[in-house]
Amino acid sequence: MTKFASSFIAVAAASLLISLPGFGQGQGKGKGKGAAPKGPTAVVHKPIPRMPDGKPDLSGTWQGGGVSITGEDGAPPLNPLPPIDNHPVNRQPLTYKPEFDAVRNAKNYTTLDDPTLYCLLPGIPRIVGMPMPMEFVQTPKMIAILYESFRAWRRIPIGDTLKHPDDITPTWMGDSVGKWEGDTLVVDTIGFNDKTWIAGTGTTHTERMHVVERYTLNDDGSMSWEAKVDDPGALAAPYVTGGVLRAPIGVRVEEYECIENNPDPSHMKKAAELETKGKGKQ
Repeated sequence: MTKFASSFIAVAAASLLISLPGFGQGQGKGKGKGAAPKGPTAVVHKPIPRMPDGKPDLSGTWQGGGVSITGEDGAPPLNPLPPIDNHPVNRQPLTYKPEFDAVRNAKNYTTLDDPTLYCLLPGIPRIVGMPMPMEFVQTPKMIAILYESFRAWRRIPIGDTLKHPDDITPTWMGDSVGKWEGDTLVVDTIGFNDKTWIAGTGTTHTERMHVVERYTLNDDGSMSWEAKVDDPGALAAPYVTGGVLRAPIGVRVEEYECIENNPDPSHMKKAAELETKGKGKQ
């Protein structure tokens, strides 16, 4: 079923931390009133699943938030997930170089400047924080990630070293390669254009941005995710974010059509105009 997605929802959700509740794209997984079905009350620990080659099996659908996991406002999810352990997330603030920050602030970015408002790809690491599910497809030599959000996808070759091609063309999602460090998948991404935002409003960067992600399965059925962002052209220090992904029950990646019948750009522009007129009367 084609879904007429709301870019504004994605924009708002992208400012949230991935481990916090978010809004979904209207999958209906959390609809319904009344008490939630009862589930396990204690954390269950099991050996992590593994591929025939012994590597952790990350395949399946994962999600950081949205109605599939948290339910709609005032209503629980239809399939509540079991409790998990506390997995502390390492986060470091986004700190810009003064000269880059001066140029960035002069542009006075607002939500109307957000690339995702116009159905453009969010980039890495921002897309992982979107509230829609993503599917990992794993083989010994390659992992693909299919995002419901903005129909994005990544093809990640797996090798012994993090070697990129020599002829990378800057793109919205960059060029990703991966390797295993023990039971952790390390994904190295470069080759970005400078059109995406790192996190919230106006968090721009240069084409020198470099992102290193770490995906680790936990024995409680969750997956920890960490992203370290470095940009010698824009950042004074590495920015670190992350969260905990869950495997929602009965959820799959569905079609996402942002452009067709998307009213958000015109609605938000009108709201901004009214706000400006209101301030002028004061």
